[in-house]
Amino acid sequence: MTQALPATARPPRKDLIKAFVASLSGTSLEWYDFAAYSVASALVFGQLFFPSHDPLSGTLLAFSTYAVGYVSRPLGGFVFGRLGDVLGRKQVLVITLLITGISTVFIGLLPTHSQVGALGAVLLVVLRFAQGVGIGGEWGGAVLLSSEFGSDKHRGFWASAAQIGPPAGNLLANGVLAALAALLTQEQFMSWGWRVAFLLSAVLVLFGLWIRVKLEETPVFKELQEKGEQAGAPVREVFTREPRALVAAILSRVGPDVLYALFTVFVLTYATQQLDMPKSWAVTGVMLGSTLQLALMPLAGALSDRWGRRKVYAVGAIGAGVWPFVFFPMVGGGSAGLLIVGVIVGLIWHALMYGPQAAFVSEQFSPALRATGSSLAYTLAGVIGGALAPLLFTYLFASFGSWLAPACYLAATCVVTLIGLSAGRSNPR
Repeated sequence: MTQALPATARPPRKDLIKAFVASLSGTSLEWYDFAAYSVASALVFGQLFFPSHDPLSGTLLAFSTYAVGYVSRPLGGFVFGRLGDVLGRKQVLVITLLITGISTVFIGLLPTHSQVGALGAVLLVVLRFAQGVGIGGEWGGAVLLSSEFGSDKHRGFWASAAQIGPPAGNLLANGVLAALAALLTQEQFMSWGWRVAFLLSAVLVLFGLWIRVKLEETPVFKELQEKGEQAGAPVREVFTREPRALVAAILSRVGPDVLYALFTVFVLTYATQQLDMPKSWAVTGVMLGSTLQLALMPLAGALSDRWGRRKVYAVGAIGAGVWPFVFFPMVGGGSAGLLIVGVIVGLIWHALMYGPQAAFVSEQFSPALRATGSSLAYTLAGVIGGALAPLLFTYLFASFGSWLAPACYLAATCVVTLIGLSAGRSNPR
């Protein structure tokens, strides 16, 4: 049975706020790195690292390296999730931040296919793999960093700090790349401008390290240490002692990952290649939707404290499953306004799922196994959902020549999420 958080004296509110900021800033910086790659894979990498006479083939290859970042996440989840339960949450988060940041800076220095041939693509895949390892180890620890400093009654809100990271990072990455594209000529942007977005990661990582190094370990882990109750083999224990919790947490995450891939990655390619729209229209929708998510995610987390995780989460899942059947016909006429509104609404449904998600997933596991269980659920679900989503969206549209197949695919993953929610616990104490 899932245990409640250990009863322990809560730290001063200033420490809770520091933990919230550390969780938010760190995940934002890491997701800036990840999002910069996601945007570049849709707009740049297909031409620079995977040249082809067929633009669709180049995009598919670029999205393949995007998927590598998800496939490598379980390695980060296994290694750093375990260390989070053995050594502590804080130490692990410093390491994961460095791994992701250094990998991103090196991407900004890579030679392209025209300079070194296939070696450039190979190095890109290797660095993308490293990014995924860092992200895979980041999420579980970042969620606990903020939620384990807070009270049980408001865990949904405090845990949402880590959830704000993806839209914040996505917003920053899209903003930087959009500004570069606007200020530079197309030739300059393709030649060297895109690199600036990746090289900026060095400055952002230094800021994130400064925040995290100064933070104390969470009260929950300190109490586990004092009582000598840390898990000896947390990975094995999660699979043997809490398998239902792991399955429920994994399934609950599939739909949100696929939805996010549709409205932040695939939509860029769909708008430019299928609807012949300027890429700036789709980017604008993503940026406005991400901005709105900054407020909606903590709100959804707070609502889950009041109404229950599953209720708020399920509303988002149902809306997400229905929305593509509205979105694709709506944007088919080539209207910039409808495209932007459609992306924003899609990201609203995502926020309703993603806001309560951190609390829902972490609450499935006992305190001694929480970092490992949360990390494994996050990373394994990413392989099932987010890793394949851009590839499958592109493949399904190309194969069937219609938006209906991608829409059905997303709807099916939302059903999977609802199954996971029904199998899991909601706001256990």
